[in-house]
Amino acid sequence: MVTNTHSNPNLVTLRKLLIVACAMFGFGFALVPFYKKICEVTGINNVLKADQVANTQVDTGRWLTVEFDANVRSNLPWTFTPLEKSVRFHPGELVQVTFEIRNDSPRAVTGQAIPSYGPQLAGRYFKKLECFCFTQQTLQPGEVRRMPVVFVIEKDLPQDVNTVTLSYSFFEVEGTAGKAS
Repeated sequence: MVTNTHSNPNLVTLRKLLIVACAMFGFGFALVPFYKKICEVTGINNVLKADQVANTQVDTGRWLTVEFDANVRSNLPWTFTPLEKSVRFHPGELVQVTFEIRNDSPRAVTGQAIPSYGPQLAGRYFKKLECFCFTQQTLQPGEVRRMPVVFVIEKDLPQDVNTVTLSYSFFEVEGTAGKAS
């Protein structure tokens, strides 16, 4: 009796495809903690703690304008707006602005704000001392909250940058339904 020592080609292809799929899933799963660790080590995208301000001298010979933008993502049932559309100040000056957020849903919802800057290079000079973006925010049904942002733009910001846009996007934090703040 002769036995076939060769595997079925379809079965070999299926095994290879399964191995590749598992490897891709594992890579995708490991990518988030890997990204967070790289950001922590390099200081990139550091939004979870207050910045350190080294030089607090005010440059009274120059004016800056910061414009504010507020967005919600992922079908987050919130209304989110800056109370001031823009502020004008000197580099090195301490500035406080306020944002208002309202939960328009009948359930408690938790969100996290992520800041971005325009032009992007301004992020290096934009130092937040107090910000709602440092922690997750849980709002009860119908709750309205006013949240301050205290910041300094360092006087070393390039001279050709006179207007900076600070934009916040709130994302719903999954898996937090029913948790209270």
